[in-house]
Amino acid sequence: MSYSTDASQAGNPTIPEGVLLGLGNPLLDITVYTNASFLQRYDLEPNNAIIATEKHQEMFHDMVENMEPAYLAGGATQNSIRVAQWLLQRQHATTFFGGVGDDKFRHILEDKAAEVGVKVIYQVHAGERTGVCGAIITGEDRSLVSELGAAELFTEDFLHQADNWSYVEKAQFYYIGGFVLPVSPQAVMSVARHCNRHRKTLVMNLHATFLATHFVDRSLGLMQYIDILFGNGDEAAEYSKQAGFQTDDIKEMALKTAALPKVNNERPRIVVFTRGKQSTIIAMDGKIHEIPVEPIDPSLIVDTNGCGDSFVGGFLSQLAQGRSVDDCVRCGSYAAKVVIQNYGCSFPPKPEFS
Repeated sequence: MSYSTDASQAGNPTIPEGVLLGLGNPLLDITVYTNASFLQRYDLEPNNAIIATEKHQEMFHDMVENMEPAYLAGGATQNSIRVAQWLLQRQHATTFFGGVGDDKFRHILEDKAAEVGVKVIYQVHAGERTGVCGAIITGEDRSLVSELGAAELFTEDFLHQADNWSYVEKAQFYYIGGFVLPVSPQAVMSVARHCNRHRKTLVMNLHATFLATHFVDRSLGLMQYIDILFGNGDEAAEYSKQAGFQTDDIKEMALKTAALPKVNNERPRIVVFTRGKQSTIIAMDGKIHEIPVEPIDPSLIVDTNGCGDSFVGGFLSQLAQGRSVDDCVRCGSYAAKVVIQNYGCSFPPKPEFS
């Protein structure tokens, strides 16, 4: 499977700086290993995911000040950009935009993103808290407590500041997660229109069933700009329902989504629907490609939470080099297999993909 990108670096082994740009909700992942008494103290279930309330502010302080936390620059889109950066192995090959608070968590977030080589450009909101996700590990269980904080405050105006917009202009490939759509649809559309004007590549992710409404919103008109769309089986079903496709067949969902009107009709839309252990469904050029998922020894699986993000990151790393869709999928599978063997979206210092 091949895909024309119109990118100047296609086939060039040298990776340009800033070739891939991400826009999303950055969160500082804070992971601690503890026991049931800690969960009881903050009314947490051992294997659950919730939104933080006021009482959890003390918990975050407790985790940072009184325990030995591990930090990662997280949030779904930033995870994918970090994985792509790791695979590209070129300092600042990737750029990431998002909103943060003016606090110590912001500085930790910046440092952790920089460790792998991502150029982060955060909009800093004075008096606000940086978004965090606490991961409390007890044995084999993982309790997640998230607070978006300043990630919800990102604005289009920040994106258009001259220095910031220069990074948008430099990029050839753009990855935007659905989670940022309720935050700043104007910023998303600004990047989408830029992609169309300059025949660059826009990649997006449905990211959650409740976000499907943004992708079918005719007043927004986003789908017509999307070159490559990711989603999982549940997200695909919800999007298809809202789009009026009237089918329960995921292959038909993918084909119908790929065939929707597109302003840049010089290249077809690609739709990638992942289904966990089941084969990945790819719609392209009016055809379905079904890619089996390579099995992994269950004893090696540590944490599945970063699996989807890492698959997209691996895919993006090859797309940004003008590689075939086959290579993109193969690298996505490699990245997912590596990350699934670690807690959080983490990986060893050097990749072994070729």
